[in-house]
Amino acid sequence: MRKGNCQCGQVRFEFTGEPINQVFCYCTDCQTRTGSDKWFGIWVPSSNFRFVGETVPTAYTTQDDAGGDIHCHSCPHCGVSLSVEFTSAGFHTVAASNIEGNGEFKPKLAIFTSSAPKWAILPTDIPLFDKLPPEISG
Repeated sequence: MRKGNCQCGQVRFEFTGEPINQVFCYCTDCQTRTGSDKWFGIWVPSSNFRFVGETVPTAYTTQDDAGGDIHCHSCPHCGVSLSVEFTSAGFHTVAASNIEGNGEFKPKLAIFTSSAPKWAILPTDIPLFDKLPPEISG
């Protein structure tokens, strides 16, 4: 069991099992969500992830290119982005920085690097993909 929370601690979450992947995402949505050049997401099957406690996160819903819902979860008090649920793919990408003991995680690949800002420093020790690699995008 892994646990995490937002900055103020009012929204908490937990998940079980091993992550599907550990990914730097440089898409423009992630840049906007983080106010940075990327999102470091730990991909967890939706069936293994849940929010716990009394405070429910705020959810903003948009759609992916195939029309599936994407639910962006954040704290209604401190505003920290916690996870993004891709309903059509069946997983949450959880903000690595908000997971307790997050030092064990290391990105395994970087996606949407073609959208990275010119000033971004891309990693050199993991595979880089301009978009989604075929094995992820189907």
